[in-house]
Amino acid sequence: MIARLRIALERAYARLIGFFGRGLVLAMGGVAAAALLVCAMAFGIFDSAAPSSLTITAGPEGSNFSRNAEQYRKILARSGVTLHVLPSEGSRENLARLADPKVKVDVGFVLGGQAEPAVAEKLLSLGSVAHQPLMVFYRGTPKSLLSDFQGLRLDIGPAGSGSNVLARALLAANGIKDGDGTLYVDTAADDTVRALDEGRIDAFFAMSESTPTALIRQLLRKPDIHLFSVAQADGYTRRIPYLTKLVMPRGALDFGEDLPAKDVQLIGPTVELVARDTLHPALSDLLLEAAREVHGKPGLYRKRGEFPAPLEHEFRISPDAERYYASGKSFLYRHFPFWLASLITRVVAVLLPVVLLLIPALRIVPALYRWHMTSRIYRWYGALQKLERDALRPNAGLAGREDLLRHLDLIERAVVRIEVPPAYGDLFYGLRGHIASVRESLREAHAGQSDAAPAKATPSP
Repeated sequence: MIARLRIALERAYARLIGFFGRGLVLAMGGVAAAALLVCAMAFGIFDSAAPSSLTITAGPEGSNFSRNAEQYRKILARSGVTLHVLPSEGSRENLARLADPKVKVDVGFVLGGQAEPAVAEKLLSLGSVAHQPLMVFYRGTPKSLLSDFQGLRLDIGPAGSGSNVLARALLAANGIKDGDGTLYVDTAADDTVRALDEGRIDAFFAMSESTPTALIRQLLRKPDIHLFSVAQADGYTRRIPYLTKLVMPRGALDFGEDLPAKDVQLIGPTVELVARDTLHPALSDLLLEAAREVHGKPGLYRKRGEFPAPLEHEFRISPDAERYYASGKSFLYRHFPFWLASLITRVVAVLLPVVLLLIPALRIVPALYRWHMTSRIYRWYGALQKLERDALRPNAGLAGREDLLRHLDLIERAVVRIEVPPAYGDLFYGLRGHIASVRESLREAHAGQSDAAPAKATPSP
């Protein structure tokens, strides 16, 4: 098999040389070899293949962020990609990790409204994946405005948590600050409900992510505890762009007990899947596919297929995410396994610019070779023209024409030694014909002069 292939290649090479000449074949072969060498070097230097692993900064153990990240991990594993889940204290720590280039993370869950402009400019959003309403449980008489909480003892969550940051912003918008008679406290997570029952706090603020549905039912069954309905929800969403108005419909938690007993208006930010700008496009597609599978189902605060969504707040939507939302996964990753699509993408990324340079190079090489071959032939026409002009001079004698014939013989011997491929045979033999024509002209002129010279020398009788 190998021997036959070698013989076939040798025959093909011989035919190419026989038709085009050794020079052109070697020149084009050299260009192709150089192109392959450049491709190999580029393939080794520029690693455009999609990585087979990435790291997500999630949230506390047992939180929705952590559970969602675990689901992402299982989904990405189907495509052979390993997702490392890094626990965190929540959205604020996730944002800090993403903003710090020394921390090895690629993507994370971040609540809207927590990023400073300087930090937001360096990161990209793959889109919003969930609503995160703020829930305020309080005891005592029903309240309709956040300003009614002034002067009370409020548990707004640990410093830096999503509930703490948003609660401070909302209370400040109502003129409420810690120390103006209002006391901000932070009770242990497992002691918050008991502290509210025992009157050690008057209200607590929590994100829905950290408030299980069973706990919400438990609280709503207590006659003296209420879930705050934000009557001014529309106003808050107009003043604070990253907030969204949400509604917990009547009976959504328990139809039999009619929990809640009426629609409850809530406000809150969305959770965004935020990434560094170095995230590979293929991994961006895989993450959004996982997000669609995890967050695309209907829930208490979302409709089927509502998430993920390209809702732009502080972070710019990634161009790769925009392309995904517009047309889905790229062609290769849609029709081939991830590893194969990644390899093809890498090869194309390296080969395409080289091919774009190689095509004009392969077109130029034959043109240069053609110019080289024709110039080797045409330059002798100049010598022939000069020789003919010398022969036509009036003072050219017999000796001069004999010298011209000897010179012509030298020209012919030099021309015969030129190696010309068959493709240029017409030019070569045309030159040989012109040499023969010039020789014939010189011989005729030489013979005429030879006959005339003795006639002049014979004296008249």
